[in-house]
Amino acid sequence: MNIFLILSLALLIIIVLLRFKIQIGVCMLVSGLFIWLTCSQKFMDLATAFVETFTMTRTYDIIFALYFIMCLEIELRKSGALTDMVKALRRIFSNVKILLALMPAFLGMLPSVGGARFSAPIVEELSPNLNLTAEYKAAINFWFRHLFEFSNPINPGMLLAYNILGVTFGEFIRHLAWVTPLAFVAGWLVLISPIKISRESKIFETAEEISHEQHGLILALMSVTSIFLIVVIGGLSASISTFVVVAALYFVLRAVGRVVTVKEIFFGAFDLKMTLNICCILYFTQILEVTKVLTEIIAAFQASPLPVPVIIACVSLIVGILTGISQGHVAIIMPIVAAMGTGNLNLAGVAMVFGVAGQMLTPTHVCLIVTLDYFKADLFGTLKLVLFGELLIFVVFGIYPKAP
Repeated sequence: MNIFLILSLALLIIIVLLRFKIQIGVCMLVSGLFIWLTCSQKFMDLATAFVETFTMTRTYDIIFALYFIMCLEIELRKSGALTDMVKALRRIFSNVKILLALMPAFLGMLPSVGGARFSAPIVEELSPNLNLTAEYKAAINFWFRHLFEFSNPINPGMLLAYNILGVTFGEFIRHLAWVTPLAFVAGWLVLISPIKISRESKIFETAEEISHEQHGLILALMSVTSIFLIVVIGGLSASISTFVVVAALYFVLRAVGRVVTVKEIFFGAFDLKMTLNICCILYFTQILEVTKVLTEIIAAFQASPLPVPVIIACVSLIVGILTGISQGHVAIIMPIVAAMGTGNLNLAGVAMVFGVAGQMLTPTHVCLIVTLDYFKADLFGTLKLVLFGELLIFVVFGIYPKAP
């Protein structure tokens, strides 16, 4: 059977099952089994994919990083630091629209898989009086958290890309960093600009209340910054770094009189449904690897008469949709780009932009799943808004695919 027909049917299975309110993890598992049946039918491939999924360090780093991020969110929320941070920022920035964009973007500088679960409560805190749907809030959180996919020096996809290409990070960033402000503008036009804000009456706060809010702001920002520094300077994984901060913050909160119990933190953060969903998604991506589906896609495009940039764009988009992570499409596509000519930054830019677009438009993206779970939002309603933003990027990047 034609590989593109197989993929189309696999995606159709996911869409139909989601319409019947089936859990995303089950949808991905059924779709993966369909791909296995049509491309392999060898039980050893299923077993190999399973073993590889649950013996890879990446699997446990994702699961535990997400768990400890939820622990951190509970600490900050139960202690009141999260609410205080939002109040303090609202006092600093008079326009809540700016904060809706900047806070997820700031937290997105920390490339922790599933980290959108930490910025989601902040978007919720900022928007109680804005009359936004769950899908709208989910789209804001998801979009702005991923602005730095093209410019963050510690983003795994970026690190992998310029190393494979054999160029310096400075060369790569100079060529591609302009897409970050482009993504910000696209997100602002699609998601932030249409928001109607009613005039709010000014709330009088005492000096003691303002001081308390400032302490909450410091605690929240200190937590995020600490994780960033531990990852960058200490070189530790996201899961270990987040655990260190969660443990340290527990004692800091006790010292400043914002006590949150161990039971509230570690039992409250456990979410079996989300963990199973993530495991199923990771198993799905490994089935794609073991059954050589991704290799077949590349071979099919290479045999086509399409221009090379179009081939790179199409393959990157499809692989981004199938894998849902930046390392996935970079690891598969960038070696092809490098083989076509070392330092071909124009093709590399095409691969990155379309690969990221793919990972922004797929239910295999863990950040999307945890965002939808938090806001109880509909997948298709959220992705429709994200698609509008991606279309704007496609248009601009299609006209001018390199830095001005």
